[in-house]
Order: sequence, then structure tokens, then C-alpha cells
Amino acid sequence: MTYHPSGDRAGPHVGDPRARTGSPEDGAAVAEGERSFGEQGGRLTYGRYLRIPQLLAQQQPESDPPAHDELLFITIHQVYELWFKLLLHELADARDHLLAGETYVPRVRLERCQVIERLLMQQVDVIDTMTPQDFLTFRTNLAPASGFQSVQFREIEFLSGLKDPGFVERLRDLDPVERRRLRARLAEPSLWDGFLSLLAAHGFAVDTPERRLASLAAVAHDRGRYGALWDVAEALLAHDQAWALWRARHVLMAERQIGTKPGTGGSAGAPYLRSRLDLRFYPDLWALRATL
Repeated sequence: MTYHPSGDRAGPHVGDPRARTGSPEDGAAVAEGERSFGEQGGRLTYGRYLRIPQLLAQQQPESDPPAHDELLFITIHQVYELWFKLLLHELADARDHLLAGETYVPRVRLERCQVIERLLMQQVDVIDTMTPQDFLTFRTNLAPASGFQSVQFREIEFLSGLKDPGFVERLRDLDPVERRRLRARLAEPSLWDGFLSLLAAHGFAVDTPERRLASLAAVAHDRGRYGALWDVAEALLAHDQAWALWRARHVLMAERQIGTKPGTGGSAGAPYLRSRLDLRFYPDLWALRATL
């Protein structure tokens, strides 16, 4: 018999019948470092593993009495932030593998991101079920909070290659941890930096816009030889396109809800969002299309 680090006796080893059926003396516990699947002898529950009570306690409406659609609004935006967290996890890993000279893992990570980004667009359909009148019942309680202040959203832009140091200063209410995160994203290599290092590792010139475009054209015209590089380039472009489509969908949602009113955070609202529709993470990959 072995002992669990907590001091409790551990049960029979995997394969022992008692590990499947349990026994009065051991309660179907498992040996140190092993797990028993199923309800018997369980030490970790679904709720504890996912911290469900803590998660469900985070939706706190500001309106009093609570406006019916405020829970919808809070839930949608909290879910966005969870997806943003996962996107940062996947994009950073893709970047790191690009810097290591790999092509397979970055493409797989970026393909997962594309699926997530399609979900982000679909979530707008959910919030569009809220009428402007219902939004107005609690909108004033949001000020001066705004989606403009999403630190993870800016991290995704910076990590993808669209770096704007001005946001670090414009987001005045950042706590020190958030400010350090944004500055770190500005300082670290982006996905585009990772892709350029990959091209350079394969002997392509990337030091000027003209030479980069010529290198990309060479890859595009010889997919038999450079198929893996082309696939990564296309995965990057799909990520860029998905983000652009999300921006456009978000603008239409904002215009449907508030028209030309200013944003709750003090921005110009929908006009500001429209001013960012033409932004691209990888303009070289878009310019390549005109040369093919």
C-alpha cells in the first residue's frame, strides 16, 4: 500500500478489480499519480475542475432593477474575452514555431484560430437579438467602460503584427499588469516576424518591401517546391481576413444598436469602428494578389 501526499491511503493499482468496483476499506481510491475514471472514488468534479461556481458568479448587472438584456450583454462580452485568451494562446504558439523554422504546427494553430474567429462573428448574431430600446435601458450604466478598452483584443492585434504603441497611452485606466502585457506584446516578435524568419531560413530575401514581394511571388509560383510555405502564408491571410470580417460585422451591430451616437468610452462609436475597417495585419500578402 502506498500513501497519497496528503496523507490519505491510496487505493489499488490500475488493473486491480477494486480499482473498478471499489471496496469498503479503500473507497475505490487510486494509487498516487493515477486516476480512476467514473463516479466511484472521484476526487475531482466537473464543477471544481472548470470552477463553475466562480465562473457563474462573474455576471453582475449594474442596472437596478436589472435590465433583462444586461445579462445577455455581459455574457457575450465575457465569452469574447475567453475566446480572446485562447486565441492568444494559439497565436503565440504558432509564432514560436515559426521562429523555430516549422511549418506544420503554425498552420494547425492558425486553422484552429480561424474556427474560433468564425464563432466570434456568429456571437454578434446573438447580441443582435437585443433591440436598441432594450439596450438603452442599461447603456448609460456602462460609461465610461467600452470594448475599446479590451486589453486582450489589442494583444491579438499586436501579436498578429498590427502594432500601435499609442494604444498603451490612450488606454488610461490600465492596471500595471495590463500595461506590462501590452508593452511586452509590442516588444516581442509578431506572427509576421515569425513568418519572415521562416522565409529567410529558406533562402528568401525579406529585407525590403520589394524583395519580400518578389520572394512571396516565388513561393506562390512554385507550390510544388514551397507548398508548406504557401500554406502558412494562406493560413496567415485567412486569420487576417477573419479579423477584418469580424470588424465589419461589429460595425453593423454597433450602427444597428446606437446609430451615430458616441461610444460609452468616449470614442466616436460606429464612425471610429468604420475608420479601422481597412486595417490589415499582412498587407504584403494582400499586395501579392495583384502580382499573380
